[in-house]
Amino acid sequence: MNAASLIPDQHALAEAGSQVRTRLAANAAAYRIENPAVELFAIGDFVGSAECETLCAMIDAVARPSSLHEVDYASGFRTSYSGDLDPRDLLVTAISSRIDALLGLDPAIGEPIQGQRYRPGQQFKPHNDWFYTSEAYWPQEEARGGQRSWTAMAYLNDVEAGGATLFSALGIQIEPKAGALLVWNNALPDGSPNETTLHAGMPVLAGTKYIITKWYRTRQWR
Repeated sequence: MNAASLIPDQHALAEAGSQVRTRLAANAAAYRIENPAVELFAIGDFVGSAECETLCAMIDAVARPSSLHEVDYASGFRTSYSGDLDPRDLLVTAISSRIDALLGLDPAIGEPIQGQRYRPGQQFKPHNDWFYTSEAYWPQEEARGGQRSWTAMAYLNDVEAGGATLFSALGIQIEPKAGALLVWNNALPDGSPNETTLHAGMPVLAGTKYIITKWYRTRQWR
């Protein structure tokens, strides 16, 4: 068995990384946050103010205690409320297509857009978006579309206090700004998992934080 075969979807992860890297480098609106350890980009005003307001209301309508595989909500690891937005809704479809076009990835490998809401004291402790293939949940996720490649996350409002996104291994902290989109590669250029993408949704101290997230797999989402 060669080394590459030890990492499921490694070739597909490397291909997705190359494709999106090239596309974003040619996009003047995509600002790369300089750090050699990660491919992390920000795009300002990606979601319009009226769109943000509508999406916040949609999140309120579907929000339930956030789940995280085998980690119970009561553990306090992820205490936000979240829910998948209706993929048939015209606004959701438009935002999803806009993200697809930005990254140049096949819509078929994208997960449904998920909305998340954080109220004072709620947080998501440091975690990676890619899946640990040694865990019991991996066979299910492998069947649903394989490993996660890129993450796209948009802030829908300015938060009164707290709620920053902290990439703890990199010392990068990003404050929520309404309409801004963050995108990052969860893998290294060779397609192996990038441990430094460890990130956290810091506790909200005042107000409410709303975001939407879309993850991309390596194969068709099922």
